[in-house]
Amino acid sequence: GDVYKRQPVSGEITAVNEALEDAPETVNEDPYNEGWIIKIKLADDADLGSLLSAEAYTDVVASED
Repeated sequence: GDVYKRQPVSGEITAVNEALEDAPETVNEDPYNEGWIIKIKLADDADLGSLLSAEAYTDVVASED
């Protein structure tokens, strides 16, 4: 769907977790294991530098409350 067009890094999508169609709650319940959404073969490893760490993301979310 459209969500795959808004990925935060450039590259080729190599896999989509189709199990989420029947159990989308897995993204919230087990995001680091069974809740993965897509797998991407990066076009440029430098894109990783623009991503937030889990700790930084937590800080951003907390500041929005």
